[in-house]
Amino acid sequence: MTTSDLFRGGRLLVVAFEGWNDAGEAASGAVRSLKQVLDVMPIADIDPEDYYDFQLNRPMIELDEEGNRRLQWPSVTLFGPVGDDGMPRERPSTDSPLDVSGDNHENIYLLLGTEPSRGWKTFATETIDQALAADITGIILLGALLADVPHTRPIAVHASSENPDVRDELGLERSTYEGPVGILSVIASAAEEAGIPTVSLWASVPHYVHNAPSPKATLALLDRLEELVDVVIPRGDLLDESRAWEEGIDTLAGEDDEMTAYISQLETARDAVEAPEASGEAIAQEFERYLRRRRDDPPAGGVAGENPV
Repeated sequence: MTTSDLFRGGRLLVVAFEGWNDAGEAASGAVRSLKQVLDVMPIADIDPEDYYDFQLNRPMIELDEEGNRRLQWPSVTLFGPVGDDGMPRERPSTDSPLDVSGDNHENIYLLLGTEPSRGWKTFATETIDQALAADITGIILLGALLADVPHTRPIAVHASSENPDVRDELGLERSTYEGPVGILSVIASAAEEAGIPTVSLWASVPHYVHNAPSPKATLALLDRLEELVDVVIPRGDLLDESRAWEEGIDTLAGEDDEMTAYISQLETARDAVEAPEASGEAIAQEFERYLRRRRDDPPAGGVAGENPV
């Protein structure tokens, strides 16, 4: 089985964390969308006691279906496919690898939760131990960052990998970013050290709407994920929500001349970079300017300051 087969036909873990890595709730929204359409169940929880500062990530009081109050602690949960007996599905024989497709998506596992506050090395080790126990063959890490991009254009998703075989076989890039990182980068490093190849997908969310969830960015991540792992992912209401999101921003911009002018500048810059005549050097220069802006801006409302890794 080639490295690309590990993603297109192997057992995959798709990861997203709420918090610094999740501008516009795009990454966590993508995994929640997968959770709704995949037949998965919780198979493991990471104990939050050692990994969270509960003054930063406070537990929440919720009412259950019977009206009883209960505490909901910040946590991370691993979800796995459900077998006919209601138990996690056993891994198929490696002599006959399962081909992930629209009709056969029992190979996808999910990891979703709040980014931990501390103990990142131990947390990453525990996460990778769970992945090894589940015979995960590849990990896809989803993130979203705030960027100087217009909401009126397609959301860009940057795909990269630290694994040279994955880059060669899937046509991905290697990130050249240097600077602060989130828990996704720590997990990616631990996974590669454990022999599990990883791919990182990062969506660029318009920074001027960072306070609202971005269904358009969630859709962009799902589109790229679907392309990467060769699985059909139903979109549900995301298409309508994405259109409503864009129309809502159009309405706000229409009432603010300064915002309208700023968005127009972003559109011009984006179109120039994506024009057929744009040279590789021009694109590289634009990307370097983007990196400098991200380094100079303090993190706020997502992952400003972090480039896809």
